[in-house]
Amino acid sequence: MKYTVFLFIIIIATSCNYFETEKITSETFYTEEIKTIDFKDVDTFPVFKSCENSTEKEASKQCFISALSDTVTGALLDRNLVAMQDLDETIAVSFQVSAKGIIAIQHIEIDSLAALEFPKLKEWISQRLDSMTLIAPAYKRGIPVTTEFTLPINLSTGNN
Repeated sequence: MKYTVFLFIIIIATSCNYFETEKITSETFYTEEIKTIDFKDVDTFPVFKSCENSTEKEASKQCFISALSDTVTGALLDRNLVAMQDLDETIAVSFQVSAKGIIAIQHIEIDSLAALEFPKLKEWISQRLDSMTLIAPAYKRGIPVTTEFTLPINLSTGNN
């Protein structure tokens, strides 16, 4: 019986090593967590009023893109533009959505021929995008983040 109690105490004393948890520093935790974050993707896209019912990520993204495209297309269609030459150009509108949901145009790239045909094109696009209001910015892990986008706009006239 003595040997059984002694053996039991030895087993209990040495088994505590199996229950120890590994301690990690906050810096190690931070480093490991940073490796898992995809900084090129967001959990939710910025939200316009017309898109607030889109709950799935892909539907939200498509609604966001459609709202932007429709707005810029509307800005051009409202002008009843007439070109003297056939055009088939792509305009690249680079903009930023702040963590507060404010849209700021970074750059509008327009081909020189399109710029000659429509000298106020940048101004029209800027005015229309500046008038857009978001109800929420993009979120990453529950935190509002600043995001950058480039919207390609195809400007085509004639029989192209």
